Amino acid sequence: MNDVSVSEVAEWFADAQAAVVLTGAGISTESGIPDFRGPQGVWTKNPAAQFMFTIENYLADPEVRRQAWAARLASPVWSAEPNEGHRALVEYERTGRLRAILTQNIDGLHQAAGSTESRVVELHGTMREVMCLDCGDRNPMPEVLPRIEAGETDPPCLECGGILKSATISFGQQLLPEVIETAVAATRGADLFVAIGTSLGVYPAAGLCDYAIARGIRLVIINAEPTPYDDDADIVLRQPIGEILPILVGDTPK
Repeated sequence: MNDVSVSEVAEWFADAQAAVVLTGAGISTESGIPDFRGPQGVWTKNPAAQFMFTIENYLADPEVRRQAWAARLASPVWSAEPNEGHRALVEYERTGRLRAILTQNIDGLHQAAGSTESRVVELHGTMREVMCLDCGDRNPMPEVLPRIEAGETDPPCLECGGILKSATISFGQQLLPEVIETAVAATRGADLFVAIGTSLGVYPAAGLCDYAIARGIRLVIINAEPTPYDDDADIVLRQPIGEILPILVGDTPK
């Protein structure tokens, strides 16, 4: 692993015909969106904040919902812009070598950068939509945030009066089976698997690495902190994502 050079990894990117990337919060920190578990993470600084991300607490406690809606309104997601890491993946997709982006992120920055929506699999849902936990009605988040600004601290569903929540997966909620099936199928058909900016500690997303390892697919990890899969990877890169990813895809023939 340590004997592999960056130029050799760039050749892996250039040789791939069906690359799959798994992205985590680390790719978005360079856009000003803090991660959760890193040294400066939201939960690292305030462990109690995790309370808002448990579905049981959200359903049972109106105060938790009020805090969650205040946090959504103030989220840096709304002013964030894609960074060089996001844009590098767009360029890589244009070569025809990138099969899918499997993302744990809920910020929508891959699509904002120009990644094809059908190639982005949002494993944990999206913050850019809101859904009713009672009737299932879904709407764009920007349609609800003005209600928070106008004083509705816990806005009900306009269709049925039920509880509204961002269309994201909270602790205690199951990932959608069809989303996981899509991610697994993409991984099984890959010839290069790249984990970018993820601690690889949250399952089932992290378990996608196991499919790559079992099939002998090259595994590249780009992450600032150690992960449980570092010893299994063909190469681990610690450089900032916005710096190293453009280098890895920069020499890829169009």
